[in-house]
Amino acid sequence: MDVLKAHSLTGRITEDLMHKAFKAVKKNRGAAGIDKVSIRMFERNREKNLNALMRDMKDGSFWPLPLRREFIPKEPGKFRPLGIPAVRDRVAQEVVRRLIEPYFEPYFSPFSYGFRPGRNCHQAIAEALKRHKQGYYVVLDADIKGFFDNIPHSLIMKLVARKIADGNILRLIEKFLKSGVMEEGVFKKTEIGTPQGGVISPLLANIVLDVLDKELARYGYIFVRYADDFIVLAKSRPEIEKAHEIVRSVIEGQLGLQLSPEKTKITTFGAGFNFLGFHFSGTRLTIRAKSMKKLQEKIKTLTIRSHNFSDDVIQEINAVLRGVANYYRLAGRSCVKTQFVTLDCLIRRRLRSMKSKRISRDDNRKIPSRFFEKRGLVSLCSLL
Repeated sequence: MDVLKAHSLTGRITEDLMHKAFKAVKKNRGAAGIDKVSIRMFERNREKNLNALMRDMKDGSFWPLPLRREFIPKEPGKFRPLGIPAVRDRVAQEVVRRLIEPYFEPYFSPFSYGFRPGRNCHQAIAEALKRHKQGYYVVLDADIKGFFDNIPHSLIMKLVARKIADGNILRLIEKFLKSGVMEEGVFKKTEIGTPQGGVISPLLANIVLDVLDKELARYGYIFVRYADDFIVLAKSRPEIEKAHEIVRSVIEGQLGLQLSPEKTKITTFGAGFNFLGFHFSGTRLTIRAKSMKKLQEKIKTLTIRSHNFSDDVIQEINAVLRGVANYYRLAGRSCVKTQFVTLDCLIRRRLRSMKSKRISRDDNRKIPSRFFEKRGLVSLCSLL
């Protein structure tokens, strides 16, 4: 049974909700938008800023600023565009997200794990491994071309309006989508897509892809989805070929998007595939090659030889290593130990070069690993 429509959400925008939204935005940190107002600057006049924002949101006079465009490395030669909203706009998006999420969240698929309360990547990985043990060996590894950048606004608004009937809230969402972006000082309209970097974007993505989830469930398919990254599992190739056609029909027919022919493939657990930063090979998990390369590049950016070696560098590296260990140790010590040893060796080699301002094997003897241990450097292997 479908949920009743929400008709009067604007009245629920209260001071308490505004404060909770700001607290969430502050916790997630993030850079300033095009107005150059940081979270700390916004907080100096928090009460005044939140009250003004609440008034604008309730009376319909709120207009978001254009997003600040940033590009983050995706792979060699490729970058992922991010749209960074102003702090006040992030708070506004968080308010709207909190208002509308309860009308969608209970109806999302149990196989959807991305950006949902109490769900995470590790649960998605565990679900895939569990299904493998149950005999689901054949895999459709699907990829949607530029998903976040290409979702039609009309589709988003139609799907949101199925459960949200408050016109003011719908107009706010549409304003977020059409706020535009500033790129190298030039304003560009956003006629399509929901920006990666927007607070409300993950929820809107789940609302759109729930259409696919419902269709796969209708045909009885097992799948695991984390935002736009998903796999469909079956016990035979004919089953997965049918799933491929269903996925294509929904993605290209109903959602107006495209599957990437280069990245979408039918494979098996035995042949191996990549999912959420891991490489699956049977029941064995390792760090996928592309993720290893990104980690190595990250280490290199932190250990540039011309920069000064210091305890601050050690702390920056430690923060990265703890994050890597927390994520990838799910695979088990025996699976990732070799890769962790490779990263540990790279770090120490780079630090020796940084400290001595040269590349020399002699420095392995002159600057032993225990020197860095005494300075507080952690080892990935020790974190397993």
